Parts: sequence; structure tokens; C-alpha cells
Amino acid sequence: MHLCSFTKFEKPQSISITMATTFAVKFTSTIIITFFLSATFIPAGKSQEYFARKVSRQEMGLGRQKLSHLHFYFHDIVSGRNPTAVRVAEAAVTNSSVTSFGAVVMMDDPLTVGPEMSSKIVGRAQGIYASADLNNLGFLMVLNYAFTEGKFNGSTLSILGRNAVFSGVREMPVVGGSGVFRFARGYAQARTHTLDLKTGDAVVEYNVYTFHY
Repeated sequence: MHLCSFTKFEKPQSISITMATTFAVKFTSTIIITFFLSATFIPAGKSQEYFARKVSRQEMGLGRQKLSHLHFYFHDIVSGRNPTAVRVAEAAVTNSSVTSFGAVVMMDDPLTVGPEMSSKIVGRAQGIYASADLNNLGFLMVLNYAFTEGKFNGSTLSILGRNAVFSGVREMPVVGGSGVFRFARGYAQARTHTLDLKTGDAVVEYNVYTFHY
């Protein structure tokens, strides 16, 4: 009787274990299949795992282009105790070159509404200019105008071009921007307002025309 009762007790337990195992296998298989299908049939543009995709103008919030004219003065101060532009590199021939060829200057120049340094500051010109011409004084300009005023506060315009500093008017391309100036393109015109040949300090008037959204 003891053996019989033991045998009768074991059969239901074995059946329960088998049923539980079968259920677990089916449940796991269902999860795997569901995951596979969802990963396979995610619509294009919904998954974040892609290298490149097409986007619409509406998705990027792009409307009609605006054309803005910005006018300010650029103060390049190389003398005194608090210069805003400092030489950070030079070549072996720089000091003997009539154009200081190879000199690289890092700048953080204030941009003001008027030509006086006491005028309202509207941003900074941050980047480098380097003497890149052996025969005539011409700078390679690589910089950002970082604006701090009005609706342009926090936005930037990027400039990359040649600055023939002794020309009456120099034109340099606007190659991009950020913030209000995303997708920007246009040009900047520079005119020397004042130049101190003894110290090298200069004030340059800029007119910038740029398309943006």
C-alpha cells in the first residue's frame, strides 16, 4: 500500500512538471518570434539604427528662407596687457618673411555695434587667422561669429576664406551656422576702419549677408 500510494503521488507531479516545461518553451518561443517580427518590420525612419535616411523639410521645420543683413565692428587687439588676438604658432621663415608667412593667430575679438570699443557688444569673433601668402599680406580666416544679442543670442555664423587685409573691401564666404543660422550661406564684406601700424591693433567694419531659415 505504501508503494502504491507513492506511485500514485509521483505521476501527477511528473505531469505538472512536463506541462510547465512545455508552457515555458512555448512562451519563450512566442517572445522570440514577436521580437524578430517587430525588429524586421519596423517602418523606415522609425528605428534609430541607421546610417543615412531621407528627411522632409517639414520634419526639420524648414520654411521659407530669410535674408538677413548684419552690421558690426570687429576689434582685433594684439598689443597691451589684455590682447584679444595672440600668435600661437610660426614657421622658421616667419620672422624673415615680408608677409610673416606661417604665423598663426588665435583670436577672441569683440564685435560691437559701433566702431568704439565702448559700444555695445553683440558677439565675439572666435577662431584663427594665418598668414598664407608669400608675396602679399593675405590671411586664411577660419572663425565663428558667436552672437550674444537679441534673437541671435546663442547662434553662430562660420566664416572660411581669404582676407587680403590691405584691399579696400574683402569678401569671405559664410559656410554655415548654428541656432537661428542653421543651413546658413552667404558672404561677409570687411572694410578696415582703423589700423594702428605701430601696435598692429585694428578695427574692421563687417557687413554680413546671409540666407537662413
